[in-house]
Amino acid sequence: MDATLAAAASDLAAGDALGALKRVALREDPLALALRGTAMARLGELQRARALLRRAARGFGIRQPLAHARCVLAEAEITLALRELDLPQQPLARATAVLDAHGDHANAAHARLLGMRRLLLLGRLAEARKALSTLEGTMLPPALAAVASLAAAELSLRAVRTAPAREALARARAAAARAGIPALLAEVANAEAQLRQPVARLHVPGAPRLLALHEVEALFASDALVVDGCRRRVRLGDAWLPLAGRPVLFALAQSLAAAWPEPAPREALIAAAFRVRRFDETHRARLRVEIGRLRALVAPWAGIEARGAGFALQARAAARVVLLEPPLEAAHAAVRALLADGQAWSSGALALALGTSPRSVQRALAALAEAGHARALGRGRARRWLAPPLAGFATTLLLPAVAPPA
Repeated sequence: MDATLAAAASDLAAGDALGALKRVALREDPLALALRGTAMARLGELQRARALLRRAARGFGIRQPLAHARCVLAEAEITLALRELDLPQQPLARATAVLDAHGDHANAAHARLLGMRRLLLLGRLAEARKALSTLEGTMLPPALAAVASLAAAELSLRAVRTAPAREALARARAAAARAGIPALLAEVANAEAQLRQPVARLHVPGAPRLLALHEVEALFASDALVVDGCRRRVRLGDAWLPLAGRPVLFALAQSLAAAWPEPAPREALIAAAFRVRRFDETHRARLRVEIGRLRALVAPWAGIEARGAGFALQARAAARVVLLEPPLEAAHAAVRALLADGQAWSSGALALALGTSPRSVQRALAALAEAGHARALGRGRARRWLAPPLAGFATTLLLPAVAPPA
């Protein structure tokens, strides 16, 4: 590395991306391209940065595998920032192996953290936890240690475990202070704020109450049968029944829990489950079928009995029935929760993270854009979606999870 490239690298290490660009802006050799790409990424020009890093990787080729692997790693970080979650992961896996083989264990750990953060965004919590465990006991640079601790905190938050989350955030704050990176300290502060913000509403007729995460955790640990309207499931202790993919059954469970201990009228159940204003005997017959299906699913914990003009939920193992609702009355809450991270998402990445169809996500985005809760950048395949954060509310319980917390 010549003096100019060394000075540009020093500028980047000190956080002076513009200074680094001034030194290498007119150079076309692979190392200069890699430095330019890194500087452009620091300035937020991600597409341009990715193009430069790809040119640098081609320039290094197979003759310089370590430098090539580092370019692949940098490009993977940009891909994650762009929320392009559906791209193949084999290039990053091969780069990780090369970094390990050449003794660059810090960058290899960085690559594994990128893979783990992708799993976290996709809601694959068990896989993300397993990936993070491979880094336990590894001596990481302060910046990577802070990122790893932030990921551990988010896993605990998504699993509604506040004590491990606080411990992980304390480690993250200490590591970020050692690294001296203001952006990392701000990210830690934002995560700490989520522990104090309301994450759900406790349904109380006429007087709903906002709950912080530790209060939701205490509720889950109690002997209450919880109908969770944030993640659309029924929970008792550590056992839970997912109903996110069965909207009719969840609507019935929600209506029954809202009316508990009184029966929910048949008319109200039909309106909630089938979304009709006028109904006849066919709807009543269909209601009986769906109530039978829900009764079979919740049989280990509760019964559903016909009472008068409606149906009532009878908790067996639970002392009471509790209904949790999202902290804000908002349509498409899961989409808003993902957009609230401040990054630009494609509709395909949102569909992948939510486990739903791209068309459903596109309809949700159109509705959110019309309501002023989302905005689009770009056109066609390059279109990305942004939204302001839900100020004053944490979105922990609105984020999707495809596996139960262990």
